[in-house]
Amino acid sequence: MSGRLQDRVAIITGAGSGIGLESSLLFAQEGAHIILADKNFEAAQKGANLIAQRYPNVRAIPTSTDVGKEDDVKAVVDLAVKEFGRLDVMFNNAGIMHPADDNALNTEEKIWDLTMQINLKGVWWGSKYAIQAMRNNPTDDAKKLHVGGSIINTASFVALMGAATPQLAYTASKGAVLAMTRELAMVHAREGIRVNSLCPGPLKTPLLMDFLNTPEKRERRLVHLPMGRFGEAVELARAALFLASDESSYITGTDFKVDGGLSSAYVTAIGEPSLAPPSSLI
Repeated sequence: MSGRLQDRVAIITGAGSGIGLESSLLFAQEGAHIILADKNFEAAQKGANLIAQRYPNVRAIPTSTDVGKEDDVKAVVDLAVKEFGRLDVMFNNAGIMHPADDNALNTEEKIWDLTMQINLKGVWWGSKYAIQAMRNNPTDDAKKLHVGGSIINTASFVALMGAATPQLAYTASKGAVLAMTRELAMVHAREGIRVNSLCPGPLKTPLLMDFLNTPEKRERRLVHLPMGRFGEAVELARAALFLASDESSYITGTDFKVDGGLSSAYVTAIGEPSLAPPSSLI
């Protein structure tokens, strides 16, 4: 099937790399006009150039956007409405996993606040302004363009289960994204606005690889993966495409897990299992 997003308008944050870049390319392949929003404008521009080369029938607009600033988030939604007259898909994908994010004892307040500002407030603002725009979408029955749209919020498998590698602020922020997504979905369902979370497992992207910066950290994470490998960004882009398209028209408020089976697995941590009962039971 092709043209699953034909003539639709999508904003993708964090579009300069990883899931955001792969989603931008895939959405464009399926006929969507894309606004590539990224704090790194050069990365967004490269993505837009790739789209222009591969898919000349769609438009791709790069923009410098810091999702930790409400004015930036509002501006990118305003840009979509100005350039295309509508907004059909808002993919709140941008986020950080700070290398200094650790456990409750070691994580500094400034790291906690920064993580919440980007990972949680950024998604709130993206959803807020997208909803306002989607309510005003003009209808076009011939092109199957209607009021409403699809909002996709990138959460994480750690929103559903504890992480083996401590990353308290990140985990808390993604859990909050999950809860917020469910409520947004319920409140706006009858407006034709679907809101879903995408819960990636560990991916071979710069964001995670920079955090898992030692062989020991990587092996600690891999032991929990039934497939024995990190996922690829394009595998998440395919899931995002499904949530953005009419193929998921009866899906809202869901936690879409794309994690290589991780959240369904029961595994033993690295090291030999102990057959002795805990001392408290002896």
